[in-house]
Amino acid sequence: MGVSRIRKALTGNEAQAEAMRQINPDVVAAYPITPQTETVQIFASFVADGLVDTEMVRVESEHSAMSACIGAAAAGARAMTATSANGLALMWEVLYIASSLRLPIVMALVNRALSGNLNIHCDHSDAMGARNAGWIQLFCEDAQEVYDNMIQAVLIAERARLPVMVCSDGFILSHAMQPVDTYPDEAVRAFVGEYQPAYSLLDVEHPITVGPLDLPDYYFEHKRSQAEAMRKAKEVILQVAREFEATFGTRYGLLEPVALEDAEVALMALGSTAGTIKAVLREMRAEGKKVGLLKVRVFRPWPFREIAAALSRVKVVGVMDRAEGFAGFGGPLFDEVRSALYDAPQRPLTVNYIYGLGGRDIGPEEIRGLFEELLAIAQAGKLEEPIRYVGLREAPRAEVSKEEAHHAQPQETLVQA
Repeated sequence: MGVSRIRKALTGNEAQAEAMRQINPDVVAAYPITPQTETVQIFASFVADGLVDTEMVRVESEHSAMSACIGAAAAGARAMTATSANGLALMWEVLYIASSLRLPIVMALVNRALSGNLNIHCDHSDAMGARNAGWIQLFCEDAQEVYDNMIQAVLIAERARLPVMVCSDGFILSHAMQPVDTYPDEAVRAFVGEYQPAYSLLDVEHPITVGPLDLPDYYFEHKRSQAEAMRKAKEVILQVAREFEATFGTRYGLLEPVALEDAEVALMALGSTAGTIKAVLREMRAEGKKVGLLKVRVFRPWPFREIAAALSRVKVVGVMDRAEGFAGFGGPLFDEVRSALYDAPQRPLTVNYIYGLGGRDIGPEEIRGLFEELLAIAQAGKLEEPIRYVGLREAPRAEVSKEEAHHAQPQETLVQA
């Protein structure tokens, strides 16, 4: 079982802040944005009360927050931040700089819909927009995973020498109170250990160049080495998970398969929705229906071989996307899953369910409906329309009335202009 545990009632944001307090990073730079604000607000109280030694940098924007973390990490500090949605988008330029410089920054990303229109509730469009920015991305099902992943992310980042996003669903996890088994401060600090940076701008005996002009002579090679680091990060994640299990008694992996051994159909999901699927799955299994779940914990690096192996015996898989792909073939997770399955000798039929945009709830009845639909597809052995939307108020209409067209004209004219 590992070390002793202290059970607490914590929201996801509180779990993030508690993990950060125990890690005691050298620098935290952040700017408030809902629904992340509470994480750094709570952590700021730890700084004010002298519970950590952290240098708290209050900046004027999220772009500045990530820039400050880059400077701190390049100087050899253990640096952390937190943001959501438009805040992540404002970091866009410097996200790539952090990963290209191979800096082990840890960011708590509380997932929220991107504007417009303005919406402060959960979907995964923020994380998906940054999926190719060179950051490792871990997704959390509940507040316990938020806490555990924050702790593991420190070692993952420092050993892989890549930045890590720990993603948790806004409001669904960030503001919902759940039981969380926390660990003693000394156990967490012993687990993460003292940070020994590979390089430091402040090491005058071994000077380095950071962020130079990188023309065609070497830029390609640098990108290739960065890609290789991401590829090798899978084993780093698994090694840290093994050490975490040995210390704290909880097992983590790249994926979490549930009842897939004999499943005819399965759903795939990121984040909190996996918990709802598990509840429905247990009920349907008790009814004798062979349904399963493949929960994706690690979205970057993408575990394509492991996914193909996990789904090798399934007839139909429903891939649940909490983000719209906009003119791609389905949502981002769906695209990745179909690519992973392309070379598999036995490929399940693959359905994309786009759901929950802007925080719209998806409940057990809807999940049951998806499983029933997948079972019907498996029985029929064919699939006509792979892209589907779940929980829309009404189906979109192909035609509009003359009155509607008249009212829409000013906006269309503005766009054209």
